[in-house]
Amino acid sequence: MSTDTTVTATTASVSTHILDTSVGRPARGVAVHLSARSGRQAPWQALGGSTTDADGRCEDLPAPPEGTTHVRLDFAVEPYFTDQRAEARQDAPAHRDGGAGAFFPEVAVTFAVVPGEHHHVPLLLNPFGYSVYRGS
Repeated sequence: MSTDTTVTATTASVSTHILDTSVGRPARGVAVHLSARSGRQAPWQALGGSTTDADGRCEDLPAPPEGTTHVRLDFAVEPYFTDQRAEARQDAPAHRDGGAGAFFPEVAVTFAVVPGEHHHVPLLLNPFGYSVYRGS
């Protein structure tokens, strides 16, 4: 799903990557979906998504449309931790409820964007927690 990610004075661009801090490696194969809205009360518009590559990066997220004020990245992390074949999988202990995989099956990160700027928002991930920040 490749789109033009050229930043102009009226648009913003978004990128992300995921590092699995439990094993100190990029998280490969995680589905990431991007949505945008043009104001706090505006409805979310699904724009598409991508999957992290071997370096944990999504190189082809869609560009938010002109007028976007907020972006949401939805990370589907549970399959990454439950897939026995994933290269960077950690053998997480069982949850208290008897499940396995990730305590947080999905991570949704919402942030404000500024037209003309690039917004890089990395996800630091482990089976029982996560952290995000604005990168460069």
